[in-house]
Amino acid sequence: MDWNLLSLSFIVVFLAELGDKSQLVAISLSGNCQHPRAIFLGAATALILASFLGVLLGDGIGHLLPVPMLKCLAAIGFAGMGLRLLWPAPEGDLGG
Repeated sequence: MDWNLLSLSFIVVFLAELGDKSQLVAISLSGNCQHPRAIFLGAATALILASFLGVLLGDGIGHLLPVPMLKCLAAIGFAGMGLRLLWPAPEGDLGG
């Protein structure tokens, strides 16, 4: 097992999920519930399943496209999201 890759993926996902909408929903649900373990298990299972689907999708696409092209597409996607966040939405636009 590649421990460096395991550590890096854990740290990146952990930091990316802090303050995430799903974490805020879990906080909200647990504040109104008598069973916080059920909320933890549900939220953890959802995160694991979403990560699993992402890994499967990434592995599948990784076999279809060369790595440099994937890196370029990812860079363009992140740059596009970053640029979109810099400009406010037009009046009346709900962002959908």
